Amino acid sequence: MSTVSGARIRSNRAGVTAKAETLISALPWLERFHGATVVIKYGGHAMTDEALRHSFAEDVVFLRYAGLRPVIVHGGGPQINAALAANGIESTFTAGLRVTTPEAMEVVRMVLTGQVQRDVVGLINRHGPFAVGMSGEDANLFTAERKLALVDGRAVDIGQVGEIVEVQVGAVRALLDDGRVPVVSSIARGDDGEVYNVNADTAAAALAVALDATKLVVLTDVEGLYADWPASDDVVDSLTTDELAALLPELSAGMLPKMEACLHAVRGGVPQAHVLDGRVLHSLLLEIFTDEGIGTMVLPGHPGGPVLEDATWAGNGSTV
Repeated sequence: MSTVSGARIRSNRAGVTAKAETLISALPWLERFHGATVVIKYGGHAMTDEALRHSFAEDVVFLRYAGLRPVIVHGGGPQINAALAANGIESTFTAGLRVTTPEAMEVVRMVLTGQVQRDVVGLINRHGPFAVGMSGEDANLFTAERKLALVDGRAVDIGQVGEIVEVQVGAVRALLDDGRVPVVSSIARGDDGEVYNVNADTAAAALAVALDATKLVVLTDVEGLYADWPASDDVVDSLTTDELAALLPELSAGMLPKMEACLHAVRGGVPQAHVLDGRVLHSLLLEIFTDEGIGTMVLPGHPGGPVLEDATWAGNGSTV
């Protein structure tokens, strides 16, 4: 055997060993989260960038094969904006929520259930027969009532925008028990028969609580909660629900629903809620299967120290 060939073999063996060490390092998390339900809110740049879309689907399938039970709740802001513009319908926001006229609601419903959901389901099912699409209307998963926006202390009617008042998870549990990955559009029906546009962050939190999920993961377009933006880009690794509640009045309207969702989920019994930068390839796997994790984690309990002052979110998060 030549020296060159021997060197090549040794190099290949080193590469294989490194891969084995990477796999073994995930063992504690595989043991911890095997059988756990994880609700993932999918949206932002991760939904529009081609490489990130495929990366997200791969992450979800990896979780499924690793023994976790992922559930996806998706928005579709950019796609809805494009469809509304194509139909000549004005798109406006009040207090971070989309003003939804009956005409706009028809477009929202069509885009979420007929376009975005089909795309997510198709990407996942390239890897196996896992994903099944659902609307919040299906099997009365989400029941909502009309939500009013609060502007300068005054309640404002913003149309067919709903607030979830009831979650029936029987159909979702049946899919999970069958080894499927539910992909849920954030549409709900009211007891009055009206169809409502529901903020996807809020819907994901409500579903996580109802499913007794182990984690809520919210993908967004920022690194996490910044301790002192714009003076510093240091990201807060974790904070408690009490600390987060104190910070909510300082957050921008666009990002407020994401943090309210984390707060609602953890106070509702979900052990952990995470906000991740969906622009990072395989961010889901980095959060769940590594020591360091990424983004910001919200935990239950009382403040362990002083509340961070002037903590704000970068970016302009939008709702469905």
